[in-house]
Amino acid sequence: MSARTVNRVWGHWVRNKEPLTPKRFGRPKTSLSDADKRLIIEIHKEQNCGARRLEKVIELRYGRHIPHNAIHQVLLENYLAQEDKKKKKRRKPWIRYQRKHSMSAVHLDWHTSKTNGKEVCVVLDDSSRFILAGGEFRAATSDASIGLVRKVIDDYGEINKIREVITDHGPQFFANKTDKNGDSVSAFSSFLAENGIKHILAMVKHPQTNGKIEKWYIPTRKIENYSAILTYS
Repeated sequence: MSARTVNRVWGHWVRNKEPLTPKRFGRPKTSLSDADKRLIIEIHKEQNCGARRLEKVIELRYGRHIPHNAIHQVLLENYLAQEDKKKKKRRKPWIRYQRKHSMSAVHLDWHTSKTNGKEVCVVLDDSSRFILAGGEFRAATSDASIGLVRKVIDDYGEINKIREVITDHGPQFFANKTDKNGDSVSAFSSFLAENGIKHILAMVKHPQTNGKIEKWYIPTRKIENYSAILTYS
């Protein structure tokens, strides 16, 4: 069971004081009447074709849209079609994008709490999804971001050193404005450079780059209970 599922079930209990009722996944199945089933069989005997072709014929001739998956199921039940084992296999293997070793890359992002209005920031390890440091602050600042990275270095530096930090283009991490000479200086980027840490910036308007920490914030937007893992300022 994933951490997100646990947070969703716990959040439902906190809000409603009752357990979450399990639901079936996916869309509800299309239930066909006996008349639709007889129509499918008759058209199949006439056309002798597959479900996709029958779907178009029935829709053009009778103005009745029946999904080809439902048509195929009727054909299977009446031994008029066979399962294609090749189509039931996963075409592409599922890939879990993550670093091989912990501390090789961490994510940072800011989020506004809907409960008390404070700004929340955490440092999430890309490999293990473990929250290395975090806190609630009165304002989202570069100093607070630097403080969290420094805390990770102090707490886990003896185990491994942070190699890369992944953030968006927020003003707490990146200098979006330049001076008259076209130069821009970010306190956060300067701190990372001084400690030999590479700063990776997410693509503009592409939150998927920082998706792991965005996903961590989704269940907590409803629960808003950070006290077990965060420090307060």
